[in-house]
Amino acid sequence: MEQKNYETVFILNPVLSEVQMKESVDKFKKLLESNKAEIINDENWGLKKLAYPIQHKTTGFYQLFEFKASPEVIKALEIEYRRDEKVMRFLTTALDKHAVAYNVKRKNGDFVKSKEKEKAAQ
Repeated sequence: MEQKNYETVFILNPVLSEVQMKESVDKFKKLLESNKAEIINDENWGLKKLAYPIQHKTTGFYQLFEFKASPEVIKALEIEYRRDEKVMRFLTTALDKHAVAYNVKRKNGDFVKSKEKEKAAQ
């Protein structure tokens, strides 16, 4: 089966301790790895304010994984998201070649460098 590039972001309940949050993130990471997914990027965005309340909460712990996997892995991952009551929301998207190129530039800091160049030119 051909592997595609995916990106998944999930929001964990803010009442979790730091240890509980890390355990939940590790659980999903191990699920991906056990299904032979290649994790390209793993970002913890930390505690952020939500755009609107979810389950009477106004903040949540955001986590992003960028990975290569077969489509069956997505089904298994999203089933685990739904089963875990610590997960308030999640979104998994397939990435096209442009999104992959954008993510590479973002990770390399190319956008920050170009903004610094614009400021220097002014």
